[in-house]
Amino acid sequence: MVLAGLGSAGLTACATAPVTSPGPVRPSFQRQLLARLLTDPSRISRITVCTRPFRAQGPRIEVETVGDKRVVHNYGHGGSGWSLSWGSASMARDLALAGGARQVAVIGCGALGLTSALQIQRAGAQVTIYAAERTPYTRSARATGVWSPQSRIGLADAVGADFPARWEAMARASWAAHHSFIGLDGDPVRFVDTYNLHEVPGDAKAGAVGPAPSPGDVSFARFRGRLADLGPDSRDLRSDEHPFPVASADVFPNMTFNVAEYARQLTEAFLMEGGRIVSRVFHHPSELADLAEPVVVNCTGYGARALFEDRSLIPVRGQIGWLTPQPELTYGLNYRAVSMVPRHDGIVIQANGLNERVGYGVEDEMPDRAETEQALAALAPLFASA
Repeated sequence: MVLAGLGSAGLTACATAPVTSPGPVRPSFQRQLLARLLTDPSRISRITVCTRPFRAQGPRIEVETVGDKRVVHNYGHGGSGWSLSWGSASMARDLALAGGARQVAVIGCGALGLTSALQIQRAGAQVTIYAAERTPYTRSARATGVWSPQSRIGLADAVGADFPARWEAMARASWAAHHSFIGLDGDPVRFVDTYNLHEVPGDAKAGAVGPAPSPGDVSFARFRGRLADLGPDSRDLRSDEHPFPVASADVFPNMTFNVAEYARQLTEAFLMEGGRIVSRVFHHPSELADLAEPVVVNCTGYGARALFEDRSLIPVRGQIGWLTPQPELTYGLNYRAVSMVPRHDGIVIQANGLNERVGYGVEDEMPDRAETEQALAALAPLFASA
């Protein structure tokens, strides 16, 4: 009985104890894993070189009379062609249509030519593009493909007093226009998280890799502060927030252009909306007299140096090494002055060197494989433990 009594007491105690069941467990957010960049030089698929059309005074956007033609110049954007394309095209459009013309020719089929043609066409004019080359053979097709509105845009002591405001207007108009292509099939424009990695805290150029800067003292104009309210900001990272073996890092969402797809969509839109593209090579401004259109918009980029004998144009060489695509690679980075940009048509590798004088005055477009291999060797230690 005692045993029975003890058993009953035990059962009673068990029966009256509150029973709790574990609640649902909320899953934690997972930090995105970063895929490893494959840095073996055997993955280099091609190397391209672009001659940026730099003018100390800034882009030439003005009217000139050539024979019986009203010529609107729209060239000389340095390394900012794609970035400033829409805003610059708007200015060229207004100049082209100021006299009431409704038949307009555009020379050139790169970033400035395509956007100018579309802007003029959408204002009600009939537009024909005359070009020696189309994408992917234009110089614009060899651009890095990132938002860089002040890249070699002019010299601080040579631009006019009104230029900063004009530049800002171009940049803001272009920033807004580029956004209309985000989310479209083929990702012509997208934001890519880009990591700035520093061997010395805060010094992105420490251990810079790339060609030596050209000699001379050249001070490029900088107005980035005028766009401080545009775009997402960078964020400093703790060491446990990234996998890279560096002293410090920050990340920012960078507007990136998949240039091949972007140019294809612009070309397709221009043709579908009634435009024409005619293959034509011009050797001298006098040949413009052959065109039926009374207004000609000149978007020939560095080609204007020869065609219009514009000796104010200075070449700035830029080389890109292309690695075979890695679809799993969804971020970019800057390290030791080497940039990596993931694009659908390949991984862009560029050795930018110590400063923007790299390539200044250099017209040579011969690819240098050693330059790209040096850039890959600089990036390789970042992924050694991956």
